[in-house]
Amino acid sequence: MILITGGARSGKSGLAETLAQRQNGPVLYIATSRVTDGEMAARVEQHRRHRPAHWLTWEGHRDLHQVIRDHDPQVTAVLLECVTTLITNLLFDEAGETPPEAMDFDAIERHIAGEIDQLLAACAEATCRVILVTNELGMGIVPENLLARRFRDIAGRVNQRLAAAAEDVWLVISGIPVHIKGAGIQGAV
Repeated sequence: MILITGGARSGKSGLAETLAQRQNGPVLYIATSRVTDGEMAARVEQHRRHRPAHWLTWEGHRDLHQVIRDHDPQVTAVLLECVTTLITNLLFDEAGETPPEAMDFDAIERHIAGEIDQLLAACAEATCRVILVTNELGMGIVPENLLARRFRDIAGRVNQRLAAAAEDVWLVISGIPVHIKGAGIQGAV
């Protein structure tokens, strides 16, 4: 498993796609974004057009462990983009319309941790290369509202778990990939 982290528009996706293409075979691209408005629909469509036509695409954020297991025998790589969006969707699935001050963040985090446990188990069992993309949220200012602070905390703890489990971890800063854990992939960048 490879984890790629960094800020928004840092170049994470480009590195992930390069590493997936280097596996020389079919790739499963797992897209976790929800289309919530016209601007997001345009972004999703742009991403679809950018991906190689021969890649398989699965869009959703539930039961990703099963998606990986189901596709593992047919692909040489799985690219999951992105864990941060996955966490967002799981948080709002659990919270529903509950206002932030009434949310049970501990229960929500336990649910998300359970999903991540299953994802990590599927990644460990996979025979193909699994590449996870996530956002590094802990390098900015402390958010001013409760929901944003708790989301940042949950995402930070998930990222720590993923990094601990990953064979390789990359941090991408301003388009420059920095290998921070593992042996790396020859000629990765």
